[in-house]
Amino acid sequence: MVSISKELLKEIFEGARRLYPKELILLLRGEKDMNTVKVSELVVPPLATRGRGFAAVPFYMLPIDFSIVGTVHSHPSGNLTPSTTDLNHVFGLILMIVGFPFMDETNVAAYNRKGEKLKIFVNG
Repeated sequence: MVSISKELLKEIFEGARRLYPKELILLLRGEKDMNTVKVSELVVPPLATRGRGFAAVPFYMLPIDFSIVGTVHSHPSGNLTPSTTDLNHVFGLILMIVGFPFMDETNVAAYNRKGEKLKIFVNG
């Protein structure tokens, strides 16, 4: 399961709306507690590239930070299913995808490294 506050989810949606139709990519900071990944902060990755249909981060240039639990990126098409490229470039424990129109919990999905869909608990 993935736990995230309503406020953080609103910030992700706002960033995705501002960059639309380009893709947004952010790092997720948090911790794993039992079977739940708790997202507590968003990190804007340095040197990220954003465009129509792609977003990339040169992960090899990031400092070691064991508090990064995954990434979130947007799909301007609204499709919440990860692409093969998405699954081949999972960084951390989880991959979150937000889709157009970036409004509420129905516009977000989370997956583990194997591509299995995870339940999302939005608190607050």
